[in-house]
Amino acid sequence: MIRLILVGILLLLSLTFFLQNQEQEVTLRYFFGLREATTELWRPVLSAFAVGLLVASILLFPAWVQVRLELRRKVKALQEAEADLERLRRPPQTTDRPLLRTGDHPFEKPARELSDD
Repeated sequence: MIRLILVGILLLLSLTFFLQNQEQEVTLRYFFGLREATTELWRPVLSAFAVGLLVASILLFPAWVQVRLELRRKVKALQEAEADLERLRRPPQTTDRPLLRTGDHPFEKPARELSDD
């Protein structure tokens, strides 16, 4: 929000500067005086501002992409760690069949069933 306010103030100041300096003309001398041009003051100022934004964008773009990729990796690792933590917090699954007593074999018939035969 603060960044948006600062950009708004910068744009307002720039617009005020451009409107106040529309009539003033400057002479631009290109490359050792080989060529001269007369133009309004706001045009070279606006051009320099635009070139500065372009150069800053080009220089900061690789670092921005690298930070975004690192953030994506960290978020994925955090999600995996949270899933592991949740899995470890859950109690172990219980089985529906009763536990065997000592000496019982799962495939043998109990003694009371044998006596009924």
